[in-house]
Order: sequence, then structure tokens, then C-alpha cells
Amino acid sequence: MRVLLTGASGGLGAYVLESLIARSAEVIGWSGRVKEKRAGMPLNPIDLTDEATLRKRLDEANADVILHLAAISSAEEVRQDQTRAFRINVEATETIAQWCLSHDRRLIFASTDMVFDGTRSWNKEDDLAAPISAYGRMKLEAEECVRKCPRGLSARTALLYGEAKSGRSTFFDQAVKDLKLGKPRAFFDDEYRTPLTLRDAADIFARLTELEIRGTLHIAGSERVSRYELLRRVSIALGLDAELVQPNRRNQIPSIEPRPADLSLDTTKLAALLPNLRRRSIEESFLEGPFALGKEGIQ
Repeated sequence: MRVLLTGASGGLGAYVLESLIARSAEVIGWSGRVKEKRAGMPLNPIDLTDEATLRKRLDEANADVILHLAAISSAEEVRQDQTRAFRINVEATETIAQWCLSHDRRLIFASTDMVFDGTRSWNKEDDLAAPISAYGRMKLEAEECVRKCPRGLSARTALLYGEAKSGRSTFFDQAVKDLKLGKPRAFFDDEYRTPLTLRDAADIFARLTELEIRGTLHIAGSERVSRYELLRRVSIALGLDAELVQPNRRNQIPSIEPRPADLSLDTTKLAALLPNLRRRSIEESFLEGPFALGKEGIQ
């Protein structure tokens, strides 16, 4: 099976690439940067805003499954440059979906929990999606493109955390670094997610390439926690001073776009599709590998 992985150098993509290789898949990796290597294999840079080139490269790859992770995933970056973000997050996804439709290929698209408005807990796949950010609206529009592809799957991911393999520091990476240096940090105690490790999310995506699953699927952890609780438990697991993790409220931090209060995802469907799936708890995530040494950050 030949798998085309877009966004192979990103935070999640770097993990998915390793998982696919471990499962002996034939992988073609695309990145948005200059030509580079990940997991010992070269990645091919591609400009997703160039439709003609994108179609040509899709023909050349001729993959059985396209795992489309590439996106501008920073909500703030999307808000600031919505024209460019729309071309990458929506138009490129539409082009890929059209190619998969015309060639009868499978498409797995990485969407987000931010398609919901945050007014309820444990959102299910068929619950009303009503995003309140530009990023969420674009991802939902991209889902509509994928829905037109008979063999398409929109996999909505929750907050993902783990060792950064992409070489790009994130908000949570800096937060963990500050806590290790003894600097207090405040996190929302009124914003809820269902966080999942990057390692577990990558394993799920790799397994989905081997299954003919269509429609919409939630990929998330099994625990609903606030950002404050998440970082407090991370701090304890790393043997740091948990008192450095302090609570604050969303209304204390000015924001141009509203922040959803509760984006927790129901994963009943995921558990039924993958009954042997392992999803580590926050504490379990720090019991093995680099986590045990306190070297991992969060995305």
C-alpha cells in the first residue's frame, strides 16, 4: 500500500511518518519546507497553493491512500492571514479531494475539535458543528470538500501533546520549559479538551490507513480536563513543582476571537472501530522513553 503523507515534517506528521514506516507502508512524504529528511527518508517540499503543481504531484505520487495533515494550524496565524490560510486549509484540501474522487482513492483528512462552538461537553461526530474561529470555520469547510469524496474520512483531532520532533517550539513546549526553570505559569481552568499524546494519535492515523472508514471520526483522549489540570498533572508527572501551575479564566485574557469553553470529544465510535486501541493517560505518558527523563514538551 502506497501512502502519501502531507505535512510529514509537522508536529503530528513527524510521528505519523514513523508509525507508517513501522507498519511497513510505502510512504511518500511531503513537507512545506525546503527538502529535508525525517525518519531517515527524504521529504519532498511542495507549495499547496499552486494548484497546477499540486495536481501534477498527485498524479506522480499515485498513492492508494492520501493522509492529508498539512495545514496552517495556528488559529492566530489563520486569523491574521485568512487569504493564505484559506488557500492552504480549504482550497488545497478541495483539490486533493477532487483527485481522490476522480481516481477512486482513499482520503484521510486531519480536522479539529475547533469545528464546535464549545457550548457542550463530549461532542459526538453527528452533533452540530458551529465554529467560532476562522480556523474552525475553514476546517469545517474543508470537511465539506472531503465529504464529497466517497472514500473520504475527516478525522477530528483534539489537543495533542508530546515530544516535539518537528524542530518548531510550541506554546506548551515553552510552558514546560518555564516550569522546569521554576517560573510560574497560568492556564485556563475553564477551557476543556480531551488531550491525546502525539504518539497515540499517530498510531491511530497509521491504523486508519489500513481500514476503509468513511465519514467523520473523533480522535482524542478518554479524559476531559482543563488546560490547568492538564499542565498540573504534567508537572507532577515530571517531578516539578505543581504550585507553579496557576489557574486563570478565559475572561481575564483579552482575545480578538472568542475561545470555545468546552471542545471535549466523544470517542465511542473510535473505541468501537479500534477495540484494542491504547490511549495513554496523562500520567502514563510520562512513564517511558524521553518522557521519563522529562525531556518532552507539549504541542
